[in-house]
Amino acid sequence: MPSGSAGSATGPEMVGAGIMPRSDHAAAGSAAMIGLVVLVGLNLRPFLTATGPLTAAILASTGMTLQGMALLTLVPMLLMGLCAFAGPAVQSAFGVRSAMLWALLLLAAGSLARRWTSDGLGLVATAAALGLGVAVVQAVFPAVLKHHFPHRLAVVTGLYSAMLMGGGALGARLSPIIAGAADDWHMGLAWLAVPALVAAIAALLVLPPAERGDDAPAISARALLRRPRMWLLMASFGLINGGYSSIIAWLPPFYQERGWSAAASGGLLAMMALAQAIAALLCPMAARRRDRRGWLWFTMTLQAIGFAGLAAAPDLAPTLWALSVGAGLGGCFALSMVVALDHLPDAARAGALAAVMQGGGFLLAAIAPWVVALLHERSGGFVAGWVMHLANVGIVAILTVRLTPRSYERAFAGTPPR
Repeated sequence: MPSGSAGSATGPEMVGAGIMPRSDHAAAGSAAMIGLVVLVGLNLRPFLTATGPLTAAILASTGMTLQGMALLTLVPMLLMGLCAFAGPAVQSAFGVRSAMLWALLLLAAGSLARRWTSDGLGLVATAAALGLGVAVVQAVFPAVLKHHFPHRLAVVTGLYSAMLMGGGALGARLSPIIAGAADDWHMGLAWLAVPALVAAIAALLVLPPAERGDDAPAISARALLRRPRMWLLMASFGLINGGYSSIIAWLPPFYQERGWSAAASGGLLAMMALAQAIAALLCPMAARRRDRRGWLWFTMTLQAIGFAGLAAAPDLAPTLWALSVGAGLGGCFALSMVVALDHLPDAARAGALAAVMQGGGFLLAAIAPWVVALLHERSGGFVAGWVMHLANVGIVAILTVRLTPRSYERAFAGTPPR
C-alpha cells in the first residue's frame, strides 16, 4: 500500500458534499471512475498550451502585444487561484456532481466561443470563462480522489496529474496542426470544446447523483490560512507552477524568435508536456516513503537543468532542456499534491487543504508569465525570465526542507472548522 494514504475516508463525511459512500475495493476497481479521472484531467490544460504555438498568428490578427498575450495565461490562473479558496463552500453548497457538470460545460462553451472571437478583449474574456471552469474542477476533484482511492491516493493522484500534463501536450501539438489544416487560428482553439463536452457527459454518467449539502465545510480557508504551513505550501506550489505557466506561454515564442516555425515550436512544447505527464505519473509511484522530499529535490534538479539550459545555451540541446524542465515540473506538481493531501487524514479536510494550496499557489503562478513578458520588453529577450525561474527553484528547494512527515499532524493540529 503506498505510504501516501494517510487514512481511509469512507462513509458519511462526504455525503453532504455529494459523494456517496462506496467500499474502497469497489472504488479502486471502478474502471468508470478511473476513466473519469483521465477525461477530466485531459481537459484542464489544453486551452493554456494551445495559444503559445499560435502566438504569431494571434498577434498579427488581433494586434495584441506580448503583455496582452500574457493575460491569456494570467487571467485564467488568477481565477483558478481565487476560486480555489471557495472550493469547500462550493462542494458543500452544490455537491460535486453539479459543480463538475457546470464547470465542464463552461469549458466547452468557452472553447467554442473562440471560434468567433477575433479581438484581444474577446480572447481574454473566454480565457476567464475557461479559467473559472477549471478552477471549480480543481477545487472539488482532489476530495473525490481522496474519498474513492484512500489506499491508492499517490498512484491515482499521479494519474490525474499525468492527464493534466498530457492534455497540455495534446493542446500544444494538435492546435497548430488543426489551425494550419483549417487555415484559421480560431479553429486551433475552438476544437477543445469537443473533449470538454465528452468529459461532461462522462461526469453525468459516472458521478453519483449529488444532493445539495447542508453541512458546513469540514474546514474553512480562513482557518487554514492561520497556519504557517499553509503559507509554505502555497508559496512552494506557486513558485513551481509559475515556471509551468511561463513555459507554456513563452517556450514556443522563445524558439520562434530563433527561427522555428509554429508547428516545430508547438511540437517542442508538446514534448515538454509529455515529459511532464510521464513524470507526474511515475514520481508518486516511485516515492513510496512518506518522506517525499528526496523525490521533490530530484524534480527540482531537473527543472534547474532545464531552465539553466534555456538561459545559457538554448540552441545546444533544446529537446533536452524541454524534456528536463517538463519532467521536473510534472513530477513536482504531482508530488506537491500528494504531500498536501498527506497532511490531513480525512478526505473533506485534506481536499480543502489542497484547494487552498492551489488557490494561493495559482495566484502567485499567474503573475509569472506577465513578469517574463515585462522582462522581455526591458531586456529584449526571454533569458532574464528563465533565470528568474531558476532562482525560484532554488527558493522552493530550501522551503522543502521543512516538509518532514513528522510535522504534518502538528502543522494543522487543532485547526477549527471556521
